[in-house]
Amino acid sequence: MLGRLSGQMDNAGFPWQAGALALPAEMLQKCVMNSVKPAFPAPDHDHGRCTADGIAHAMRICEARAQKFTPIRRQVLEALLSSHRPLGAYEVIDTLAQSMARPAPITVYRALDFLMANGLVHRIESRNAYLACAHNHDSGAVVAFLMRDTCGAAGEVPTAAMAQVLTAAAKKAGFRPSMSVIEITGTCSHCRRT
Repeated sequence: MLGRLSGQMDNAGFPWQAGALALPAEMLQKCVMNSVKPAFPAPDHDHGRCTADGIAHAMRICEARAQKFTPIRRQVLEALLSSHRPLGAYEVIDTLAQSMARPAPITVYRALDFLMANGLVHRIESRNAYLACAHNHDSGAVVAFLMRDTCGAAGEVPTAAMAQVLTAAAKKAGFRPSMSVIEITGTCSHCRRT
């Protein structure tokens, strides 16, 4: 929970209030998503177009990085794009088994590792699941996930301003993060309306 600026500073020089990080209003405004895509598409969106855009994005990324976008990598990504909710590795396997011979778990895990390394998939730690990503950032970027309690879907929002604050605090503490993920649970406007 983000609090108001109280004048108290922690050891890294950042404001805190009642144990919660407090940020000036202008910094909070910079944390708002500046993406063309909404965090949560409308329930009646063209999901086929959404999936096709995700695959096209992955193909561009792999081509630019001289990486092979093999059929199994594509199929794993398509399985993840088939839903806006995070899927566990065995849910991916079950999805793939509906249209092909059931792949071995190691094959799916290797594809997931490749997709994560190229910023095309994120691992949602709290759910031990994976979520497709069509944003332009590398695998080490700080990302925030909005996790919907009611339907299980997840959306990704950019965190550039928040990442700067967290990176500066870590650096001042002499800490180099290897992974930075922020998970926020709640209810989206679509679910509140239904």
